[in-house]
Amino acid sequence: MDYSAYKFLKVELHPTGVLLITMNRPEVLNACDNAGHQELAQIWLDFDQDPKAKVALITGAGRAFCAGGDMREKTTDEVANAKLVWRDAGTLVYNMINIRKPVVSAINGVAVGAGLAVALLADISIAADHARLIDGHTKLGVVAGDHAALIWPMLCGLARAKYYLLLCEEVTGKDAAAMGLVSRAVPAEALMETAWQVANRLANGSQWAIQGTKQALNSWLKNNISIFNESLALELASLLLPDMKEGQLAFAEKRAPQFPSAKIPN
Repeated sequence: MDYSAYKFLKVELHPTGVLLITMNRPEVLNACDNAGHQELAQIWLDFDQDPKAKVALITGAGRAFCAGGDMREKTTDEVANAKLVWRDAGTLVYNMINIRKPVVSAINGVAVGAGLAVALLADISIAADHARLIDGHTKLGVVAGDHAALIWPMLCGLARAKYYLLLCEEVTGKDAAAMGLVSRAVPAEALMETAWQVANRLANGSQWAIQGTKQALNSWLKNNISIFNESLALELASLLLPDMKEGQLAFAEKRAPQFPSAKIPN
């Protein structure tokens, strides 16, 4: 398998059969532009079809896992941009759920947006204690539709999912492990060693047994995929509404947003 076309992702196949995938824009906390979103969606299919790769281990370069979408990327065609979000967000979730082989995430820092989706959709997620997990959609006036409505209630329960998703509350890696949002949390200095140990154990195990177990467990997600589809449709609609424009402007100006929908009518 040739991974040379990937730019946002640095892809390295190790002799043990572990495919190390690194989101590699450390100068912007690994924020991904439209091309990066496409790579995050496509890589799982290439990994699954690579006969030499047995396990994927994904992390971020530098001090972040992934800061989500690159807010500096401007577009004048809002409909075209919404279509890209709909396509890539949907493909990312479906591909991660449907591939046979296991994925391990090593969450080394902030994880937002598509990065958070990858972190939590991984079959085994390991976070540094200090890592910061943030689903920031509603703070931008956008519906949390790229993964959260599907998987957060299964991982940490509906009450906690509503609290963190509606309020955009930050969760540390340590707290995320305590509430079941990630598999484990470890001190930052032990993160990659722990993640490699897990990935190598999976690579050395029975591939039939591991892949079959993953397939059976992911039936929980597939049986509830209509929830994801609804959330993605609502996110798509919210991208075209005035609240989103105000959310983006407030983010750029580093101020609290004044959402039109929050104003009391005269």
